[in-house]
Amino acid sequence: MEKLVWLVLFTVGYWSYCIYWGIKGARQARTASDYFIAGRSIGLWVFVLAATATSFSGWTFVGHPGTIFNVGLPYAFASFYAITIPFTGVMFLKRQWLLGKRYGYITPGEMFADYYKTDAMRLLTALVAMIFSVPYLGIQLRASGLLFSRLVENTPLENSFLGSIEGGAILLSVVVFIYVASGGLRSVAYVDCAQCVLLALGIVILGFVALDLVGGWSAFKDGLAGLARIKPDMVAIPTRPESSSFLERAGTMFFDSSGGAWTAVMILTYMFALMGIQSAPAFSMWAFANKDPKPFPWQQVFASSLAIGGIMFVFTAIQGLSGSVLYHEILEGTQKLGLPTNEAGKPITDYLVPYLIGSLEQNYPWLIGLLCVCALAAMQSTGAAYMSTASGIITRDIYRHFFSRGASHGVQVLVGRMTVFVIVVLALMVGLSSGDLLVLLGGAAVSYGFQMWPALLGICYFRWFTPKGVVLGLIAGIIAVTVTYVTELGGLIGIGRYPLTIHSAGWGILFNLGTCVLVSALTQDRGTDGRRHREEAHEFLREHTGLAPHVQRWKKPVWVLVGVWFLCAIGPFAVLGNETDPAAWSFGIPTLWLWQGAWWAIGVVMMYLLAFKLEMSTGPRNEVRALAEPD
Repeated sequence: MEKLVWLVLFTVGYWSYCIYWGIKGARQARTASDYFIAGRSIGLWVFVLAATATSFSGWTFVGHPGTIFNVGLPYAFASFYAITIPFTGVMFLKRQWLLGKRYGYITPGEMFADYYKTDAMRLLTALVAMIFSVPYLGIQLRASGLLFSRLVENTPLENSFLGSIEGGAILLSVVVFIYVASGGLRSVAYVDCAQCVLLALGIVILGFVALDLVGGWSAFKDGLAGLARIKPDMVAIPTRPESSSFLERAGTMFFDSSGGAWTAVMILTYMFALMGIQSAPAFSMWAFANKDPKPFPWQQVFASSLAIGGIMFVFTAIQGLSGSVLYHEILEGTQKLGLPTNEAGKPITDYLVPYLIGSLEQNYPWLIGLLCVCALAAMQSTGAAYMSTASGIITRDIYRHFFSRGASHGVQVLVGRMTVFVIVVLALMVGLSSGDLLVLLGGAAVSYGFQMWPALLGICYFRWFTPKGVVLGLIAGIIAVTVTYVTELGGLIGIGRYPLTIHSAGWGILFNLGTCVLVSALTQDRGTDGRRHREEAHEFLREHTGLAPHVQRWKKPVWVLVGVWFLCAIGPFAVLGNETDPAAWSFGIPTLWLWQGAWWAIGVVMMYLLAFKLEMSTGPRNEVRALAEPD
């Protein structure tokens, strides 16, 4: 009963904070710009915290440690998305802000349609926004219901509707809808500030909880060594380097003889998928919402790469690895990990974090309430942002552009709020559907977001990309992602999911970029008004992003470092971190884990050089003169 009291107190307090910012934001939402992009007024620390919360969702909090528990250190390479996600921001956010400030864009659909002079990009951007936002939000809502139902076990709510997965998901959706629909992106940003802190705090606390369950740091290291010695399937077989294991990754590019999915190319292309988070249309609107680009490098380098990256490589990994030590009963005298099992008798890994939280019931019931709020904040942060931005895109690029060009600011805000409601309902339908469908759509979402890369490359760097090339490339990418992700479609042509262990994002960008380059080469439109408009945009970007001569000499060395980092951190050369014999581990820690930590540190330096030294994310030296105000 005491646990339930703390759960209710913390949850009601947190949701009251969310609704407060919804009401406050509603009072300031006088124009479409106020509602959809916070009047371009988001400041430094608000963006740093809000964008970080948006980038790292409930999957980071619940799913990531559970998958490390299931797969082991080969999957822990996924923690590098703390660097690859903001790497996309380094590439595009500053330049999108410059264009948004110059031409008065509110949505990425407006930017793409104006630059490429085709409404096809407006429609495709809206499509990507929806197929990204709805399943992504659905994941968060279902996960919140799952967590809540798990934590209210053995309380009066256990057998009630609120104690079910459906009840928890609906309750969270109502709260999120209230503050997102009321205040728009401004309310989302200020709520995300608290959510970012709670997400990081919760992961750190749960890392210490997991260590305590195994008996401390020394026992934890002994347990890892025990896994390597006692469980032969936990380490790679020296005569079969092409096989992966719990503590080592496969030494091959495309195939894993042990049947594991996490080959070198799979890890690399999975990182491509997660790079889609900051290339998705939602992050274009985050760029437009800022006063200036000054917050961008601080978020990309210090908040995401350094802070969240360090937390994930240490505390998230500890949660997953400790779970395996407990599950296999490596250490005498420790409690066995009590997780529910599936039909095959294997533990359901998504219950690892709820189990860690629930283990505090006897001694620290108040901490259960705090950690529950941390988990809810993690799940809510990403979903709220995508609800808000998707509603803006649908309102501006579909309703206003095609049906009511003269719509007033009040009508646009009203339609935006109605769209938020529709998105929440669709997300609930997806989230409360079968688990297989949820995983299917959720994993595909980030792959679809990554397909915006060629369109952004065309706007920000490659002026010779043509409208036909970008449009046909994006269509080809979406089709390739769908065919290689949906098992049934892949089965029809005999390829299954992830052919050659290449993630769907990799197949998508291969067809997308290949089509874009080929068609653009065949459809060059020199001398046309569209080409002149694109040239004008690139001249404007060159004027505000050009480097001084003393900085130019850093470009080649830094980009060489980028290539080396991708090959060694998440690419095929990461196999050099393998070491089978626990006696050869430095500091008693698996060599592969140390390898990951070393390349995380190098990645932080790489991001600093890109964002600050090459000025890819810093503010422009010259004042940007706006040609038009948004209407």
